[in-house]
Order: sequence, then structure tokens, then C-alpha cells
Amino acid sequence: MKILLINGSGHQHGCTDAALQEMEKVFKALGAESEIYWIGNQPIGGCIGCGACYQTGRCAFGGGVNELVEKAKDFDAFVFGTPVHYAAASGNLTCLLDRAFYFGSDAFRRKPCAVIASARRAGTTAAYEQLLKYPGITEMPIISSSYWNMVHGRVPEDVAKDEEGLRTLRVLAKNMVYFLQCMEAGRKAGVPEPEPEPRVMTNFIR
Repeated sequence: MKILLINGSGHQHGCTDAALQEMEKVFKALGAESEIYWIGNQPIGGCIGCGACYQTGRCAFGGGVNELVEKAKDFDAFVFGTPVHYAAASGNLTCLLDRAFYFGSDAFRRKPCAVIASARRAGTTAAYEQLLKYPGITEMPIISSSYWNMVHGRVPEDVAKDEEGLRTLRVLAKNMVYFLQCMEAGRKAGVPEPEPEPRVMTNFIR
């Protein structure tokens, strides 16, 4: 079991990282390999829909997107973590995932995913729901917890005091490992994956 935790904050060791580290402790205790991947603090441009990636299999604009897609191929599950910016996920993380999923969705398909949000006070549920759109369109089982996956605090020391938030993340991490174990047991028992269906696109304006 290999789990990639993506830190979408511009601060490498801020509150989002503190939340991801709480999950990583559980992963390691349960025997799962994990890695926290920081997307950095340099601007990441958004997708412009140029379609070049369909020809080359890579994003023409780079910016860490190709590296993330290649890295994702070696992992079995994902956690997307974001700070809250104006009641939304960070712009850099949104741009990164937009472009990565646009051409590299096969690296994520049918692999379990969880999302978490970190805020000083509010906007967490909106950012949480925003990030759920990526696994929700890529056949990725969405892992849940005992509450919406969020922590609160202005600095990591505040996050350490959010007892309910940290408990929520620990339960989330346990559920992630349990689901991965169930998937592995299913494979060993010969449970087949669903048969793919050809893609259909229906336009509403004809």
C-alpha cells in the first residue's frame, strides 16, 4: 500500500502539512507506505484547453504537472490537502489538478482518494466539496470519516489543539487503509474490476 498525500499549500510546513502529518502517523502505524508531496510555492498556471497533451501525453506547460502524473502511477491511493483561500481550494492546487486530471486521469482512476481542508475559521466545507469533484469524475472511491475532513487554526500549533479535527483525520486514515486492504483481498479472491464502457458525450445544445 502506497499513499500519496498532496500538500496544496504555499507553506510547506503550515497547517495543511500538520493535518497531513497526522494522517501519515496512522498510515505508518498500520504498515502503509506514504509520502507527503508539496506542490511548492511558485505560480502554477491553469489549463487553457489547448489539447496538446492529447498528442504528446504530457502537459505542454510543465509546472510540476507532468511530474505529478508520473509519480501518481506508482501510488495506490491519494489525499488532496488544501488551505482555504476565499472559501475555495488554493489556486495552485486547483490549477495543478485541473491539468493533471485533464490528460493524466488514468494514473488516478479507481484508486481511493480523500480530501482535507484547513482554515483559520471558515470556508472549509466549500473547499472540501470543490476537491471532491476530481475523484468524483475519475471513478475514484471517495474515503470518508466521522465528520467532514477539516482542521482549524492559524498556525500548526493551533491545529494541534483541534482535537476533533485531528480525530477526524485519524479515522479517515484508518478507513483509507481498511479500504485498500479490502481491495487487495478482493483481487486475491479473483473479484474482477468493472467492465469499462465506451465514452459517450451528449451535448445539450444541438
